[in-house]
Amino acid sequence: MANKHTYRFTFGPWNISTGTDPFGPAVRKEVAFATKIKEYKKNGFDGVQFHDDDVVEADLDSIATERGARKVRKMLDNEGLFCEIIAPRLWEHPKTIDGAFTSNNASDRRYALERSKRCIDIGNILGCKNVVLWLAREGTYIREAKDPMTAAGRILDAVNALLEYDKTIRILGEMKPNEPMDQAYLPTPGHFLALCYRTIDPERCGVLIESAHSILAGLDPSDDMAYALWHKKLWSVHLNDQNGLKYDQDKTFGSVDLRRAFNTVWVLERGGYDGCIGLDVKAMRTTKPANQVRHLVNSRKMFLHLLDLVRSLDEKKVEAFRAERDYEGLELYILEFLMGKAK
Repeated sequence: MANKHTYRFTFGPWNISTGTDPFGPAVRKEVAFATKIKEYKKNGFDGVQFHDDDVVEADLDSIATERGARKVRKMLDNEGLFCEIIAPRLWEHPKTIDGAFTSNNASDRRYALERSKRCIDIGNILGCKNVVLWLAREGTYIREAKDPMTAAGRILDAVNALLEYDKTIRILGEMKPNEPMDQAYLPTPGHFLALCYRTIDPERCGVLIESAHSILAGLDPSDDMAYALWHKKLWSVHLNDQNGLKYDQDKTFGSVDLRRAFNTVWVLERGGYDGCIGLDVKAMRTTKPANQVRHLVNSRKMFLHLLDLVRSLDEKKVEAFRAERDYEGLELYILEFLMGKAK
């Protein structure tokens, strides 16, 4: 059944970037954090996604952390914005070089857990209860480096510790099959969903699904999202696009495969998704500074265009094709519908 409610849109400040990539330095000047925050409302966005150190510098003491977080909360309130998600950045610090929760070093595992608890504290100041775990370095470069069963248990222990630390938060696993690791533990949303049911509070454990991550796993984002919706555990999305099984490209939503994007919106709408439409997209390296939010504006616009199409689709005609097992006819109908030529 169609959802037909008003969606709210979010993105993270890292999506307004300097244009660096692994092969070259910055091509645009860094935009001040306060200036980025002012870009949200005027471009049609409602909320902000944060890493912990987007809000306040990592590893500060509790007093300085609280002071910095309250300053950002005031900025959000002044702009009429909310914090949708917050995530501990557990892949850049030297203590997370061998993973965070699955590191072979007990001291490093403690650091990852304490930083994650501090992230929860920051989220509470911002009024955010959605804590995202992108397990970026929870994996190996060579398989013999870690015991995989021990690693799975350590991830579960960490999630349980966070659920115990604050009984009001929700944990959202954001899964990715590779990059920066050669092979990741819990590489897909289905893997993390299985772990959710082993936690001390499965009702507070779900997923955030990113389009590009599903594509990198050779899967269709709409199927991943539908499965999570079936479990009632799709609590956020990162919409973007991806050109094949390459590095994580974070292209503008719908820019590579319009039909795939259409099906993503169709699933969210029919599945009653009630979370935010989060975007995680990068500006092209060639983008001029004056246009460095266009990829965000364009992604939001594409979602809304596709939403209009989904809501105008003749579902009775679709069901008739299905009933007759006329999938050739259905395919042509969808293609012509997307081209504006359906009768």
